[in-house]
Amino acid sequence: MHYMLLFNETAAELGKRTDPARADAYWGGWTAYMRAIAQSGAMVSGNGLQPPEVSTTIRVENGKRHVVDGPFADTKEILGGYVILDVADLDAALEWAARAPCVSAGSVEIRPVMLPPAA
Repeated sequence: MHYMLLFNETAAELGKRTDPARADAYWGGWTAYMRAIAQSGAMVSGNGLQPPEVSTTIRVENGKRHVVDGPFADTKEILGGYVILDVADLDAALEWAARAPCVSAGSVEIRPVMLPPAA
């Protein structure tokens, strides 16, 4: 079964990425976590994401495109990255999610990945 872990971080937590005093610890935690998933054989894919300030949002209304810089939603947590796991069940996905560095300062959403429709 494939599950996607969506890593949500607060702005303060995400800010550690570029803070010279805290970046090594931040990245060290994530590197160790991602290495552990990869070495277990459970990782299908995954990536960190650039901060929301560099994102673009598009909506199409009545055939007209509306493009804006940045995210649309006003939220206290920011999607910082994701991993797709291939594990036996939700309990196994929860075990990996509970080990994520952001779980104590943000959250991890676990979603089953949809199978493609049968042909």
